[in-house]
Amino acid sequence: MDALGNPLDFVLTPGQAHDCPQANGLLAGYCGDYVIADKGYDSVDLVDLIHEMGAMPVIPSRSNSKQPRDYDRHLYQERHLVECFFNKIKWFRRIFTRFEKLDRNYLGFLSFVSVLIWLR
Repeated sequence: MDALGNPLDFVLTPGQAHDCPQANGLLAGYCGDYVIADKGYDSVDLVDLIHEMGAMPVIPSRSNSKQPRDYDRHLYQERHLVECFFNKIKWFRRIFTRFEKLDRNYLGFLSFVSVLIWLR
């Protein structure tokens, strides 16, 4: 997401796949001052990659973390834009009911919906 809540990039993965390994591919080619993510992206490798990009990670530590990391709680509240995007795509029945069983078709409709959101 950008600062206005518009989608920049997304990766379609199986339901049982974890989110964190996809972050490296999503961050490639982008630059910014901050990378905001939820606790599912709390990984030492990802935080190091974000620092190498010259950005500041705004990722809360998991509750069982041995070395909790500080983060900007006020800036973390901007993550609601991602949740708002999920809400926007759920207005399109074909997306939220998953009528398309093939990944390429579902990804095509998801791209189409993202374009519609950009055009609003």
